Amino acid sequence: MLLTGTFVRSLDEKLRVAIPKRLRDDLEAAGETKLYLVPGTDRSLALYQEPALERLAARLSAASPAQQEVRAFNRLFYAQAQRVEVDVQGRIRLPPELAKLAGLSKEIVLLGVSDHVEIWDRPRWEDYLASRAANYDEIAERAWGQQSPEA
Repeated sequence: MLLTGTFVRSLDEKLRVAIPKRLRDDLEAAGETKLYLVPGTDRSLALYQEPALERLAARLSAASPAQQEVRAFNRLFYAQAQRVEVDVQGRIRLPPELAKLAGLSKEIVLLGVSDHVEIWDRPRWEDYLASRAANYDEIAERAWGQQSPEA
């Protein structure tokens, strides 16, 4: 399953957000209903289906637990991860502590990013996009240059 696209949404007063139908359909097509909301990078949140989160967990567990940064990341990541459910109207409720962590306001953006959905505060996403879009080719060269030989 490949999640893609950019979707502007509003948070209601109960911190609920409607998952766009296209993303909902892609998530449901995989047949997995367990979703987890976790701290993302760059003050975003990430929404994973259980199998994708398990793949990420396997990669994290391969890192040395003797490294201080590995231990700190695991603690921060897993301690804040929460299971969320899609209601009958296709919404999820963002836990208040995660919404605060990401600095989410009324308008947010959902991004399909391969195997997960990122949730950003709209102004922060627009700033991020504006600051990096002009360097797309350079970013692509660096990203593709870091691929493992078997990729």
